[in-house]
Amino acid sequence: MTRIAATAMIVLAAALSAASAQTSSPSSQQGSSMTPVSPDVLQDLAPTGKLRAAINLGNMVLAQKDPATGRPKGITADLAHELGRRLHVEVELVPFDAAGKVFEAVKTGNLDVMFLAIEPVRANEISFTAPYVIIEGVYMVPQDSKITRVEDVDRDGVRIGVSKNSAYDLYLTRTLKHATLMRSDDGIAQFVNDKLDAAAGVKQPLVAFASKNPGVRVLDGRFMEIRQAMGTPKGRGDAGSRYLAAFVEEMKASGFVASALKRSNQPNAAVAPPAN
Repeated sequence: MTRIAATAMIVLAAALSAASAQTSSPSSQQGSSMTPVSPDVLQDLAPTGKLRAAINLGNMVLAQKDPATGRPKGITADLAHELGRRLHVEVELVPFDAAGKVFEAVKTGNLDVMFLAIEPVRANEISFTAPYVIIEGVYMVPQDSKITRVEDVDRDGVRIGVSKNSAYDLYLTRTLKHATLMRSDDGIAQFVNDKLDAAAGVKQPLVAFASKNPGVRVLDGRFMEIRQAMGTPKGRGDAGSRYLAAFVEEMKASGFVASALKRSNQPNAAVAPPAN
């Protein structure tokens, strides 16, 4: 009986060990997500008890509309849901069709986190993290255009279609010396409808447009590096912005950002390097 009892104890211990391993595995994958969040962080990032995250569907690299559900998906939606899980709060995805509209909505106080390119004008209103993704700003021109290089676009008489208050609009406003920016809610549509000399925008949607429209081409090279980051409205306290900065660094280092880009079929977007 002693031998039988000893054998039973060994089997029981092995079963308990296996069960323990199974229950601890998800926690180990979650990492710091199980760490209690301070009240100050919750007050800064989710003052209403839920996380209201702005999702810009106008940038196909960052977000796409799920054809089956109509809800936003992509890297920004994934990051928002992961942040909400770690804060243990409900996540409300608030969709927009342009980055400029997200920035305008920041002042209403109805958003808690947003995904925007880092720009000095925006930094007056938003506490940004380091970037999590790097994308490119490029030009598209008519197929028969004499413009062949990025450097040739900034010339007198050249009209460039841009989406109003986008990162590339703000950047080109600061840097162009001769060309004229033509702003609208849809820079590509204005480029086509008004027969402009060029359109400026994020590389991926311009390349996709050009692939379906043989009358245009995308110039080689880029005019800017667009550093996409997370942000939270300024004035809420430092605890939330510090937590958000650490969250982004962990998401890059763990491979979460790279995996999210792969799932959303955005292989040409680069994961940003670690913050200095």
